[in-house]
Amino acid sequence: MPRPASPRLAALSSALKNQTRDLLSLADDDIVMIRQLDCTEPGCPPVETVVAVLPPSGATRRWTLHHPLDEITPELLARALAEPPGASEGE
Repeated sequence: MPRPASPRLAALSSALKNQTRDLLSLADDDIVMIRQLDCTEPGCPPVETVVAVLPPSGATRRWTLHHPLDEITPELLARALAEPPGASEGE
């Protein structure tokens, strides 16, 4: 079961959601999810952050950043979102 986010991580996640909305010029009804996950795959960094955009209709878009949430800068997010969805940053 996931642990509840600390207030600091919740604030960082909210800021990344807003930046994602701005960078991708999303509509108000598009859902943006930011999740910091433990990575258990071989060769994967121990923690990664996933950015997902779920439109009301159409395909979900997902980016994986191989950094903890608190290490993601606006520049790093912009570079990741400039890549096609599904491409993992750092590969």
